[in-house]
Amino acid sequence: MNAITIKSISPQAIARIQELAAVHRRTVEEEAADLLEKAVSENTVRAARLAAVDRIAAMTPKDVEQTDSTLIIREARDQR
Repeated sequence: MNAITIKSISPQAIARIQELAAVHRRTVEEEAADLLEKAVSENTVRAARLAAVDRIAAMTPKDVEQTDSTLIIREARDQR
């Protein structure tokens, strides 16, 4: 098992982790580990989403003027 020591963390953060640990019926260490795991996986998911956005943006022609979506929505509302 790996170990990590955090020497500087605010009392507010510790208190919040303790609250979450109590809610989830875990130790503070288990809760902190879970929070770290989630943070790391969320960054991986975010990177994948940004890559998808870049792929989609690359498919959009640069020399063609794009219609503002708010204009399309307004026109659709006005047709009612």
